[in-house]
Amino acid sequence: MSSETPFQINIPDEKLSILRAKLELATFPDELQDIGWKHGPPLADMKRLAERWRNGYDWRKYEKELNQELPMFTRDIDVDGFGALNIHYVHKKSTVVDAIPLLFCHGWPGSFLEIRGMLPLLTSSSPKHPSFHVVALSLPGFGFSEVIVAHKLMIALGYNEYVTQGGDWGFLITRRMASKYGGKHHKAWHTNFPMADPPSWKSPLSFLSYLITPWSAEEKAGLERTAWYRTKSSGYFVEQSTFPQTLAYSFTDSPVALLAWFYEKLVIWTDDYKWTDDEALTWISIYWFSRAGPGAAHRIYFEVHGDFYNLGRTSYPTIPMGASYFPKELLLLPPAWLRRLNNVVIESHHRTGGHFAAYERPEALVEDVRKMFAKEGPAFAIVPGRSGYA
Repeated sequence: MSSETPFQINIPDEKLSILRAKLELATFPDELQDIGWKHGPPLADMKRLAERWRNGYDWRKYEKELNQELPMFTRDIDVDGFGALNIHYVHKKSTVVDAIPLLFCHGWPGSFLEIRGMLPLLTSSSPKHPSFHVVALSLPGFGFSEVIVAHKLMIALGYNEYVTQGGDWGFLITRRMASKYGGKHHKAWHTNFPMADPPSWKSPLSFLSYLITPWSAEEKAGLERTAWYRTKSSGYFVEQSTFPQTLAYSFTDSPVALLAWFYEKLVIWTDDYKWTDDEALTWISIYWFSRAGPGAAHRIYFEVHGDFYNLGRTSYPTIPMGASYFPKELLLLPPAWLRRLNNVVIESHHRTGGHFAAYERPEALVEDVRKMFAKEGPAFAIVPGRSGYA
């Protein structure tokens, strides 16, 4: 296993020129009158964003900010069947020697960018809360290999025992890690995407309780949100998990196609988060300029197609779990379902926040993680010799 190499984002001028040239030639469709968001991103928004991306948006400014804020590295990780994968990740240590090693795992359509707001909070030192050594890897897009890559990365960094936090794909991957490496290496996990199965007749008492227990107002709202996602906002999942290459042609050739596909999710999957144009364009530019290309990130859906919801279910984790519920997450299921098959030691329920909680509400999510591992928390000192306090 190789040593880590410092990494700086430095997109060649040629790629910036190609992007602007493609945007210059962009052709837009028409739009039905007063349709709003019913069919997707409004035409006026798309034209404004594309024009800003072409003329006015300063990628070099944001590239510099990311390089200054995020200590980034690459390292080769050997994975059976794939050879050596060159993994990109953020790694920032706390000044607290006994800080808790924490792996942050993003989802789609996110990236390492999601750790940006949480990083200074998690690594900060205070007698009032635990501190963490934070690793945030860029998922390589090879299905189950993410589990192996993530674990091997932590071991390579000297973190033989660690905790995790993740949402979306990060939930699925860290759940599999908790099943595979739980106890010996993976000590506890926290998620803001708490998926769970309803009780079945195979567990008669749980199933009976499920049938006769009325839903709370929060649970009703959560189930309505889940139904909205499944009927109105999950079409992307079907295409990405069946024919990702079809999408890859569009995303690789057309920045407007990529912009529309992502901007839709950034808006409707958040809790009325006020994206600035440059903020959204930076998020999407990370994909456009990615080393594997803007079409590669969707292949993970195909890799685990048919086993998406089973990722990690072959053996439910027994290590301590924490869960944060945000009202505009995509799947919001009754917490009792999660507790039934997981060792849930702490829950937090928020009044605002959506799918990108790490980015939308970093302070709230960090506070939840801190409570879990604090001196008075249920997972205090779960990592031997690393209490998180000076």
